[in-house]
Amino acid sequence: MHRGMTRRGFLRHGVLAGSGLVILSNSRLIRGTEANSKLNIAAIGVAGRGGADVDGVQSENLVALCDVDQKHAAGTFEKFPNAKKYKDFRRMLDEIHGQIDAVVIGTPDHTHASAGVMAMKMGKHCYCEKPLTRDVYEARVMATLANEKKIATQMGTQIHAEANYRRVVELVQSGVIGTVGEVHVWMGANLNGPAVPTDRSQPDAPTDQPPVPENLDWDLWLGPAAYRPYSPSYAPFGWRYWWNFANGQLGDFFCHYCDLAFWALKLRAPTTVEAEGPLHPESAAKWTIAKQQYPARGDLPPVALTWYNGGPYPAFMKERNIPAWGSAVLFIGSKGMLISDYGKHQLLPEDKFAGFQPPTPFIPDSIGHHQEWIQACKTGGPTTCNFDYSGALTEAALLCNVALRTGEKLTWDAKALKAVNCAKADAFLRHEYRKGWTL
Repeated sequence: MHRGMTRRGFLRHGVLAGSGLVILSNSRLIRGTEANSKLNIAAIGVAGRGGADVDGVQSENLVALCDVDQKHAAGTFEKFPNAKKYKDFRRMLDEIHGQIDAVVIGTPDHTHASAGVMAMKMGKHCYCEKPLTRDVYEARVMATLANEKKIATQMGTQIHAEANYRRVVELVQSGVIGTVGEVHVWMGANLNGPAVPTDRSQPDAPTDQPPVPENLDWDLWLGPAAYRPYSPSYAPFGWRYWWNFANGQLGDFFCHYCDLAFWALKLRAPTTVEAEGPLHPESAAKWTIAKQQYPARGDLPPVALTWYNGGPYPAFMKERNIPAWGSAVLFIGSKGMLISDYGKHQLLPEDKFAGFQPPTPFIPDSIGHHQEWIQACKTGGPTTCNFDYSGALTEAALLCNVALRTGEKLTWDAKALKAVNCAKADAFLRHEYRKGWTL
């Protein structure tokens, strides 16, 4: 809570402590949109997770739907028969930009930035799935542009809106476990495997070249990514596990789980990043252990954050009696520990906190992750996962893979967007776009 702001004022304005909120400077209703009227929205990528995002904003007017795979998107198309249908979002935005207020982006990661930047340059509010972008440079561009345009933005880390994360943030920020200087985050840990998996084999790029399905525009699906022949290993579901399109399991889940650490501890940019895992030029790592160091933030001490995916649990868990949750965030403080997953949390050691009464909640419940963004579009109010906050979170996530692919411990200059000790990192911080595609 900001000094000088009463609790009532805090709740009224919806300011969430440490959440990285950006309040739009123009307090008037955006472009004359009335708070009780409906937004006109265009959606890009409307199947799978993108279809769920369309459902999340169906209270508004869906003016246009865009997807490169007409068969995969058929279910969403049928739900909104009055919406215009497109394959190419560039054509869609060129044709109907004057008819829409906002866009929702649910495409594979490699086209997030192309679609988002084009829409935001037109002044459109933007909701985009996580991770915000495929590479670090794109994340910075998206965050900078959103701030410049003063538009309402939200990244699709929907768990951020659930009550459990709010209660954990309150416990940490209230000092219940003391000062926190160490965080361990694991996702999909291998319960019974060896300390370090011995099988480091990775799949090569597909060599078979089946015909492109008639319902899929493969050139548009590739978008700005380097050309690859069509393969069902890429689309519609496997793209996440190839460097050309995404960042593997780490890219998928870091923004969900480490969001809790970023929010609770007010993290921003790491100063050093190192990572280990099996490395392959085409496919993302099956497992990763990444270590990041964050600087002091005001009265808050430096933080060491370690991420684990697809491999072993932290080695110290048994000796410290840490419960073997399949995926979790573990805060280690000077007075105790706190473990949390999406839906539950627990103070440790249990006997020390027996009978503990949590502090009175001070972070307001969310009206819903999509609804929060919709309201912000209409009123100029804040969102909790705006692109300034989620852009920094995405940068931190993707830097783990940059460190892995360089094989170096990176010394990171966030302001300059550069690993000052590792020139070869530049090749992984920013992808070269295919001809015909730009930011």
